[in-house]
Amino acid sequence: MRTYLIDDLTDKDYRTVIKAFDDLGLRGSLDGIYYLPLPENLLQGEQKAHLGDCGPYFMALEAVESPDQNNLRLELLVRARNKLRCSCVSYATPAQREHMIEYLDQFIEELEVSV
Repeated sequence: MRTYLIDDLTDKDYRTVIKAFDDLGLRGSLDGIYYLPLPENLLQGEQKAHLGDCGPYFMALEAVESPDQNNLRLELLVRARNKLRCSCVSYATPAQREHMIEYLDQFIEELEVSV
């Protein structure tokens, strides 16, 4: 799996980020998983065509807390909320990847988290 990793977060910074994700209602169905929505204007043609059946689309972020180190792993895979398997689920395009990495970096920066 292709991922974007932010590691070595302090316990305080990790809790700050997780609280912000929780406050935004981004928590997924599994512990430590968050769904970061992908803007519709960045969807590929097939994803736009499947939006009603498969969407909305998101990238999953795994928040890992451990005694050794805390980190955030953003999967660079565009997932569909309503279907696990479909041809519209695919690795992010360069534009989607750039947008979501920038979104996560800016989100963390606005929380004044040091990475």
